[in-house]
Amino acid sequence: MDMLATETTDDWGPFGRPLFNDDDARNLSRVGVVDVGSNSVRLVIFDGAARSPAYFYNEKILCGLGEGLDETGRLNPRGRQRALDAIRRFQTLADGLNLAPLTAVATAAVREASDGPEFCAEVLHSTGLRLHVIDGTEEARLAAQGVLLGWPWADGLVCDIGGSSMELAVLTDGKVGQRGTAPLGPLRLNRISGGKKGLRAHIEKEITLLRDKIEASPRPLYLVGGSWRAIARLDMYRRNYPLKVLHEYHMTAAELRKTLKWIETADLDTIRPETGISADRLALVPIAAQVLAGVLRVLKPREINISSFGLREGLLYEQMPPRLRNRDPLIEACQFAEAKDARVPGFGKELYRFIRPLYSRAPVARLRLIRAACLLHDVSWRTHPDYRPDVCFDYATRANLGGLNHQGRVFLGLALLHRYKNSRSSDRFDPLLSLIAPDDIVQAEILGKAMRFGAMFTAQNGDSLGGLRWHSQQKKLVLSIGPKAMALYGEVAQARFLSLAKALGAETDVVALRRSRP
Repeated sequence: MDMLATETTDDWGPFGRPLFNDDDARNLSRVGVVDVGSNSVRLVIFDGAARSPAYFYNEKILCGLGEGLDETGRLNPRGRQRALDAIRRFQTLADGLNLAPLTAVATAAVREASDGPEFCAEVLHSTGLRLHVIDGTEEARLAAQGVLLGWPWADGLVCDIGGSSMELAVLTDGKVGQRGTAPLGPLRLNRISGGKKGLRAHIEKEITLLRDKIEASPRPLYLVGGSWRAIARLDMYRRNYPLKVLHEYHMTAAELRKTLKWIETADLDTIRPETGISADRLALVPIAAQVLAGVLRVLKPREINISSFGLREGLLYEQMPPRLRNRDPLIEACQFAEAKDARVPGFGKELYRFIRPLYSRAPVARLRLIRAACLLHDVSWRTHPDYRPDVCFDYATRANLGGLNHQGRVFLGLALLHRYKNSRSSDRFDPLLSLIAPDDIVQAEILGKAMRFGAMFTAQNGDSLGGLRWHSQQKKLVLSIGPKAMALYGEVAQARFLSLAKALGAETDVVALRRSRP
């Protein structure tokens, strides 16, 4: 079932009340994960709302453990020492933060190397940390679960590339199905014979075997892994794409093919400083690009999405009870932000109730963004007033939020900007506004002005506030205001009400509600 298809009126929709303040959920509020991959070793400490965690700490070392593995059958000696040093550092950091025991997994290089068990024993002896070596299908499952952390309703193919292997998993109705692995990591493709044609044939053969094994059909593709993210950054650079957030970055197969062709001849070292890609990562991009070209040829995806969430987030998802997995990551994150940073936590729900009559015909997907905006409407209040609109816009468009595509980010950011300011005087927003339709720009401004007016009644609860009625056919906006709130309807509130009406192209009427009888 589409998780955005229904809405209830007595709570926050299909996901019920937020769980970040539930004791069981808060046990997940700070979780450390170590991922020992074939190319990188990383520590991530998750913090915040459990369903939509923030990254309290994130450190990566590109060790190259799997470099030369096919020739020697052993872990790269220099990479092994660097990985051990990194893990020692990570464990020391975790001890200093009084974390619960770290969860640590090792993937293709450690599981395939003859000295992999010896390396695991050395890590255990040196740090007390037990490395769990997982096979390729388990790696694929965890990567797919990471995608579900950001897209609870995901349906398609998850393709995760590491240094030594590439995994593929089927997602159907938010569930992980068949999965498999292939030796297609960039570190092990350098020595394929036959030149460019030989490499292409080898890649297509391996991907075809993988496709047939898991019975994959052409479906939306979710890309996971550092090499895919590097290619996405290059795609953004080539297209001069205005928003640099990788998560939920969307590409068509045709556009991505242009970028893969461009990578073949581009001077990547020259443009590296402008993309923020490390030199070690960039060195793997040309071969990774050929693998991705093979993925497009064999799997024929209808659309391609980048996921910043993968195996590490999948480990966190693994610990979540089903009731938590089914929450909306966007709403959960916004609930947490309001509870932590708003002047009056909880008013976001009253604000949503107040402006809801303006959106009686809005689809659930739009109502979801309106809910998020109401929850975030006051979280940037500490910012200097002169910069508050800009900071609100940047918060929405740049924050680490799951379940929010790029068009939704811009809509949300624009609405929050107009929560604090009637007009846009700066042209710095124009490139980002090009990502949404002209009507969405108008609707975001209306939402912002509705919140700007509704925020004048922060001190009132829903029973005494009153409400709005919107007669779309007659273009008439009616404000019914309760007796306890009438004193708040002063000059500034009146001006904001008229500004909202002007944005709607509406006439206005104000009705004073009588005092209720004792």
